[in-house]
Amino acid sequence: MQQPTLVVMAAGMGSRFGGLKQLMPVDEQGHPIIDFSMFDARRAGFQRVVFIIKKAIEQQFRETIGQRMERFFDVSYVFQELDRLPAGYQVPEGRSKPWGTGHAVACCRGVVDGPFAVINADDFYGAGAFRTIYAFLAGDHARNEHAMVGYRLRNTVTENGAVARGICTVENGMLRDVEERVKIEKRGDAAAYIEDGREYPLTGDETVSMNFWGFSPAMLDELWARFPAFLDERLGKDGRTCEYYLPVVANTLLQAGLATVRVLECGEVWHGVTYREDLQSVKEAVAALKQAGVYPASLWE
Repeated sequence: MQQPTLVVMAAGMGSRFGGLKQLMPVDEQGHPIIDFSMFDARRAGFQRVVFIIKKAIEQQFRETIGQRMERFFDVSYVFQELDRLPAGYQVPEGRSKPWGTGHAVACCRGVVDGPFAVINADDFYGAGAFRTIYAFLAGDHARNEHAMVGYRLRNTVTENGAVARGICTVENGMLRDVEERVKIEKRGDAAAYIEDGREYPLTGDETVSMNFWGFSPAMLDELWARFPAFLDERLGKDGRTCEYYLPVVANTLLQAGLATVRVLECGEVWHGVTYREDLQSVKEAVAALKQAGVYPASLWE
């Protein structure tokens, strides 16, 4: 079996946060969230990492993250650029937004050739999540058998605004459906999603996707092969803003009977900096985890 690769999506510029949130320190030693993900990944067994970034942030990212990680991982880079499109397609006039998570991962074709996990650079997933996904990827699976780490919704929301989450239907440990809800807000211990001006209650116990997936390399071919149909459908409607979402493609394969996705339930609490106001709470959570001995006072020493 090939050694699993960790793919880190770090091309987003953090528009809601206001700047390169991937690089903001969350502890007194100056580590950003991504350091904790890398630390957890290394302890879980990952030895190779692929960072998906933009050319515009390459130098800063290499100097801040990449060069340090080269001490612990075999590091590669993939560039998600607007003009990385199938033959015959062009970037719509006025488009500046990346093409989305599905496009980001599709850009890894030719670089990733074995089983791989996918995470966001600016989400704190917890050590248990990395151990769980690595154990799955290290096992024997068919090319159409994938996995997703599932979180409890109440463990993934913020006090400071709306978040987007994939609400999952799970039966006997298998994913049956995932619906993207782009505006979910905390309501005490529960939550609600807003759509077309109406509010729909959620219990908080729902299983949600945090874009922590485990795939066979076959997913890379599926993502790229399905991209032209997405462009054909959307360019004439909302070509400046449409996004090719990774969970939507995974769900399409699922509904067509072309793939299975095992849900690896996770009791970890997500931390992230969707909004600048989230930063202080993340710092407090990291400090508490260090105090509890989950992480050493200074990573990598």
